[in-house]
Amino acid sequence: MRLSTPYYLIDEARMLPAMERIRLVQERSGAKCVLALKCFSSWCAFDFMRQYLVGTTSSSLWETRLGHEKFGGETHGYSVAYADDEIAEVAGYCDKIIFNSLGQLNRLGHHAAGISMGLRLNPGIGHSCSELSNPVCQYSRLGVRAEELPEDIGSRIQGAMIHVNCDNDDLASFCSQLDVIEERFGKLLPHLQWLSFGGGIAFTDEAYPIDDFCRRLREFSQRHSLEIYLEPGEAAVTHSTSLVVKVLDVVENEVPTLVVDAGVETHLLDVLTYGYTPEVDGAEPLARDAKDLGGRAGHVYRICGRTCLAGDHFGNYVFPRPVALGDELRFPNVGGYSMVKKNYFNGIRMPAIYHRNLSGELRLVQQPTYEDFREALTNTHLV
Repeated sequence: MRLSTPYYLIDEARMLPAMERIRLVQERSGAKCVLALKCFSSWCAFDFMRQYLVGTTSSSLWETRLGHEKFGGETHGYSVAYADDEIAEVAGYCDKIIFNSLGQLNRLGHHAAGISMGLRLNPGIGHSCSELSNPVCQYSRLGVRAEELPEDIGSRIQGAMIHVNCDNDDLASFCSQLDVIEERFGKLLPHLQWLSFGGGIAFTDEAYPIDDFCRRLREFSQRHSLEIYLEPGEAAVTHSTSLVVKVLDVVENEVPTLVVDAGVETHLLDVLTYGYTPEVDGAEPLARDAKDLGGRAGHVYRICGRTCLAGDHFGNYVFPRPVALGDELRFPNVGGYSMVKKNYFNGIRMPAIYHRNLSGELRLVQQPTYEDFREALTNTHLV
């Protein structure tokens, strides 16, 4: 059956390798893994994913509630800043709640009485693909530095979260972080029951040295008598989800440009934010900033979206064959930070979301309508 484009397709069979790696890491390291909902919150897949992850971690009240209601297991609540009128509700959903600053902990911590309370720490060292996503950049507001901690902090919290990675596939880099954490927070660690290393660690990649990773985690856990958590987001859904689009027009200029029925800013926002080129099935990606795209074997195209943004540009690619009007193109690795960031800019059709389970059964889980677009910004009620 040919589905109407554009659409996202979440495929459990393609998600399975990452899930199995997550299971393996938990078994060998003793660490627990919770899904980072900020990256992927399409709960149509939660029945499958809860077989491998022990729960969820969140960045807001609504994510916390979603994890509690739709995933179950452990629910970890975190926010850069909780509002006074939401903290009690957040605490009601959580098994563990993590405050970002001493100010928030001091002012709102009493709402978390009876659940395990944590504080985000900033060790001043991390690994990021971009300064935009660097949690330990200059003037960072994310977490508390060692020199800022009061002497009695170990008696006031049960755990901590240290999230300093983004797209980190370098085990040596992660191990050096552990050394710095031990050096800078050595006095605090004996007072804690649990420690989360956050997300951004690419341990589900096939080339990642998973045995050494597990050994290092287990050694750290045993040395400090800590329960360790990891918060995979991208690592949990890598290669699991496609965005399928159709060519609506071919604009002939210096390089033929394929205009598709989706947009970068609307449907793959991180491509625009971080300036990378997403994979396309059956095509070879070229540099985004290439000045000369001619003189190559094959058929070179720019793929662009149909919004009015001049820079609505997915990337430059070489195809082994000509691409024609009506052809479908497939971006095969868009599970992370795509569906959670999609928006109605230009009012173009929002992609449907399909879900295929391990048995191969395909179901439509969301078909956005004009009414969804219409009501997104104005749905008038008397107050």
